[in-house]
Order: sequence, then structure tokens, then C-alpha cells
Amino acid sequence: MLSSKRATLLKDLSPHLSGSLGEGAPSHRKVPSNSCSPIQSSNPGPLETGAAPVFIGSKPRRSPLSVEEFPVRLVPSSSRFTGARAAASEPESPKSAVGNANEISFGPFRLFPEERLLLDADRTVRIGSRALDILIAMVERPGELVSKEELMARVWPNLHVEPANLTVHVAALRRLLGDGKNGNRYLINIPGRGYRFVAGVIRAKKQSIPAELFIRSCANNLPAQVMRLVGRDEMVAMLAVQLGKERFLTIVGPGGIGKSSVALAVAEQVVERFDDGVWQIDLARLNDASQISGAIASALHFGEACGTTVSSLVESLRNKRILLFLDNCEHLVEAAASIVTTILRGIPGARVLATSREALRAEGEHRYRLPSLGIPSGPRSLNSAEVLRFSAVELFVRCVTAKLESFELKDDDVPLVIDLCRRLDGMPLAIEFAASLIDTFGIRGIMQHLEDGLHVLTGGYRTAPPRHQTLRSTLDWSYERLSEQERIILRRLSILKGDFTLDQATAAALSDDVEPSGITDSVASLVAKSLISADISGTKTSYRLLETTRAYALDKLRQRPDRSRNGTAIATR
Repeated sequence: MLSSKRATLLKDLSPHLSGSLGEGAPSHRKVPSNSCSPIQSSNPGPLETGAAPVFIGSKPRRSPLSVEEFPVRLVPSSSRFTGARAAASEPESPKSAVGNANEISFGPFRLFPEERLLLDADRTVRIGSRALDILIAMVERPGELVSKEELMARVWPNLHVEPANLTVHVAALRRLLGDGKNGNRYLINIPGRGYRFVAGVIRAKKQSIPAELFIRSCANNLPAQVMRLVGRDEMVAMLAVQLGKERFLTIVGPGGIGKSSVALAVAEQVVERFDDGVWQIDLARLNDASQISGAIASALHFGEACGTTVSSLVESLRNKRILLFLDNCEHLVEAAASIVTTILRGIPGARVLATSREALRAEGEHRYRLPSLGIPSGPRSLNSAEVLRFSAVELFVRCVTAKLESFELKDDDVPLVIDLCRRLDGMPLAIEFAASLIDTFGIRGIMQHLEDGLHVLTGGYRTAPPRHQTLRSTLDWSYERLSEQERIILRRLSILKGDFTLDQATAAALSDDVEPSGITDSVASLVAKSLISADISGTKTSYRLLETTRAYALDKLRQRPDRSRNGTAIATR
């Protein structure tokens, strides 16, 4: 009999082995007490005794070892194969079946919970780990009410999350399954209580799975892209190449510019390179720097035995080839920089892709500032077909068409649309907000409302994070994290239209309580935090506030008059 401690450890780790110790898989007698595995989770099943598992690795193998002979090392699933790889000798054709697995069928789908594999007919379905956890939990209890509390405890164990997170992932799962299309229903919501899986379920034991299906099933927790990226193909391809050369990349830019979407596309492109997975950790929901290492451990589905300190993460991942995608680092930038440095020093096979409104300024960091989408420059005369070559206009038209199928961009509207995209700085989030208002105001009406400020741009998706539901909340997120002096300088600089020099910035912001050196430091900091753009291509550096940022800061200045020595004179020039 296994000791109580080891049995508990096996139970904790079994869901993370993608088939090696799940339901119907063998238990083993020699288990290292410090074994940890950065794997997606599933429900632990009873441990049974049997032969060592057979699985495909980069070199397909078969293992004849018995339980008595098998001193197992707990290993993570590969980015190409979700399952345990046993030590072996005889090569096996990649086209052969990979062991056997329990199968749950519903509609056109086949789910293999232990292998964390979902098929639509024979096509591998790309599904995030959270959505997959929810699906497994629901199909295990078809027809039953599964409470929200049960689902949250299972999907986010030992972690406090808002119920909205569950709602978002259930909505994504429904879209993935095509719930509601052609009369097919899978998940229904019981208001205030939970969810019920209503489709017919067929269980089958010990079904063979073709190896090529495992090869297409990658270990990651990346959510599927809902919308196609516009105007970012070259940037994504370039960053994917750079990630093969550098160990640490940070995509920097203002809120709403599309950093997370670009980084996600990069992560998807490189997922095959990392045998131990690509894992997204969203830092935006964290309030304290001490939570970062725990969030990483949670994303990797480490059990309590592995620990959640940075040192325990490094020890558990020391020999792994893994990509960590740290999203939205700006409010915890110092702690994130420290943790990334520790991880890269301690884990030779680790790479980090980060997004932030401010560079982490950590050892080995390579920064890439994400530009705005393309906008026609100058008074060029373009027709409706020609203007669609510019990505900002293409995105606007795509978003409008998604809302109004009958919409067609006319030549007469081209100058207005160009002006609209220019007013919104080619910022994807702002353009999406504006497009959402098309059926209420029309293009001319949107332009007129923008004259009154940014308050009209409130058309964020219901499932978006709060900071991305309005353009003002996006800017609030940055503004609230500035020092008091930085806020003062930003407000005062809002009276400057277009490009300005450091001397002009000093003249606009100088006051009895702000010295020239303080203005210089604040301008440098605001550039670093993506609230001021700097152009160093000329003989003299020039600066500029994005129009959306300037409108926001000018509104703050009106709410809280704060005149500098020369502010009034400059504002009336």
C-alpha cells in the first residue's frame, strides 16, 4: 500500500500528467516526492494498477515495463503531445494508435478527458485549459445542475476569482461548441445557480487514439482568438522570429493599442517550439506583487506539493522548455522584472513574452513598441477600395460590417472615415468603440460627438475587462498609476497641439512648485509609460500626445484648473 502522504501526492498530481496517472491509468510505487508538472488539469480519478503507459514522444517509443520495475519520473505534457512519455526502446510508427483512453461523445464531438483532447469528428479542437476544465466538469455530470461555486473551485483551485471569469469562459466554450446553432444545445444557464449539460452523452471505454491527433494537440492555456488581427501580420511574424533569437521580449504601447492580441498571436505561432508548453498569465487581475508567482503556479496547474514561491517554480521548471506569456505587467512592473530575471537565470530553457504599457527594464529584455494601425497621411485623394489598404480603415469597416451587414463604404465617406481614424490615433480599441456606435449616430454623428470628448466611446464588449469597456477607463488605468507630479505635467501638456519640443513642454508646465529638472524627468517617465510619444528620427527630438490621451488630459485640466506660469499664453497662441 502507498503511504498516505504519497497517495495524496499522486492524487494531487494525477490530473496534471495528461493521461499518465488519470482514471484507468496505472499507479507506480517509486514516486519522487518533489515531482511537479506544468500541465493542464483535469479531475483526478481512482488509481489502478497496470502496465506502464505507452505514449508518443519526439521519438515514438513503447514501454514493456511492469509497475514493479518502473521508477517513474513525473513529466509534463509536450507541446506536441498531451500525455506521459515512458522510457522505452522500440520505435513505433507515428501513424499508429497511442495507447487507449476513455471517450465521451456528444453531438459531433469526442472528448478524451485524461488526455485533455477534444475532437470535432477527427479534427483537433483548439480550446483553452479553463474552458476545457469546465467542459470536463459538465460532461461528467450530464443533466445535473453544477453550481457556479463548484465550477470555480475546480477551474481555479485555491484562487479567488470573480464570477465574471466563469461567465467569460462559459461563453467562449459555447461559441466553440456552436451552442444554439442548428438547434444544437449543450450548456444551459440556471440563473443564479449554475449550469446544466443538456446534450446526450455516450461513454466508451478504451478507445484507440491516432498518434497524429496527439501531435496536433499542444500543451498551452492560450485562449482562441475571436477576431482576426488586422494590420499586424508582419509584426507578429517578426516577433515570432525574434523570440527564437532572444529569451525575453516585451511588447510596449499605450492601452488599447492591441498588445495582448499581438502577443497572443505570437505565442500561437511559436507553441510548437516549446515541449513543455506555452502559458499565459494575466497580471491585470492581480492587486499585489506577492501574487505573481502564485498566479504562474496556478496557470501551470501546480499542486500544493510544488509550492508557489519563485524559488520553487524555478526548481520545478529547471529542466523544462517553456514559454511564459506575462500579460499586462505595467502596474506590477518592478516585481515582474525581478521574477522574470530569476526565472531566466534559473531555467535555461525558459523564455518570456511580456506585454506592458511600460518596459520592465529587466536584464536581457528586448523591447518592441507597438505602433498604431496604418492611416493615410496628408490630403491624399483615395477611393473606397484604395483606402482599405490602410489597416485602421480596414478595421473600422470590418467592425461596422459585423454590426450592419448592409454597410458599404462609399467614396463620399472616405475623407470622414480617414479623419475619424486619425482622431482616434489608429488605436484598435478606440476604432472598435467608434464602430459600435455606427447604427446609432452614423459616421458624421460619431465625429460630432467626438468633438465633445471621449465619453461617447463606451461600446466595449460586455466580456472585456473593466479597463477596456470604455476608452476613458482604459486611460484611467494609466492615469491612476502616475505620480502626482506626472499627473500635473500630463494635464499641463494637454494644451499643446501636435508636436512639441522639450523646451515648449518646460514652458507649458513650469510653475513655482515644478522645476525644469522635474519636468524633464516627468516627460521621460510619461514617454516610458506610453502616454507621450517621442520622435528621435530628426536632428532634434520632438514629442506628442496621442489625440485620445490629449483629450483625456485636457478634460482633467478643465476639471482641476492648474495653470502654469506660461500655460495661458501658450494655450491662446
